[in-house]
Amino acid sequence: MSSQSKGELSSLAGLQAWFGGIDIYLFDQLLKGRFTADMRLLDAGCGDGRNLVYFLRSGYEVFGIDTSSAAVAHVRQLSASLAPQLPTDNFRVEPVEKMSFSEASFDAVMSSAVLHFAADEAHFQNMVAEMWRVLKPGGIFFARLASTIGIEARVQLLNDRRYHLPDGTDRFLVDEALLRQVTGELGGAFLEPIKTVNVQNLRCMTTWCVRK
Repeated sequence: MSSQSKGELSSLAGLQAWFGGIDIYLFDQLLKGRFTADMRLLDAGCGDGRNLVYFLRSGYEVFGIDTSSAAVAHVRQLSASLAPQLPTDNFRVEPVEKMSFSEASFDAVMSSAVLHFAADEAHFQNMVAEMWRVLKPGGIFFARLASTIGIEARVQLLNDRRYHLPDGTDRFLVDEALLRQVTGELGGAFLEPIKTVNVQNLRCMTTWCVRK
């Protein structure tokens, strides 16, 4: 193997070690300077912590919740390795719509690939309202979720905004009108336009980024 190839592999390994499996659209927010190390950050629906590696390594005060006890146990181990100063109680087994954190606790709340698991519109609204409750005034809400945007003719409505997608899954799907409506009702302000990526006409994923 050439020295150039070794260097490329080393660089790739370094990127993966530093950023983990971070959502590229969350990484975009980092590049725009929207997150700083003095922030208290909540990952609402953190899974195994793929979006938390950079924040843990960089000294953020990180919190996370998930309904999976196995996922939370994994994130606690990850935190113990990368940010041992953080209490294990920062990571809790809780549903997004009913969190135990106090009102206005966080400078930023992120929700990546979580909201499209809502059972219906009431569940979606409850999850969003709870994440908004724990966000400080002036704080950032970042969400990445499936939508009908750009794929309207290819999805089949089941009930109450739940659709069958061409990728074979059933999801709660938003559209631009709903995101604008909810943002207005919350009194939020868009940090940037709603952006949607069409994944080969199998599903569409939308980025929703708002300031409280």
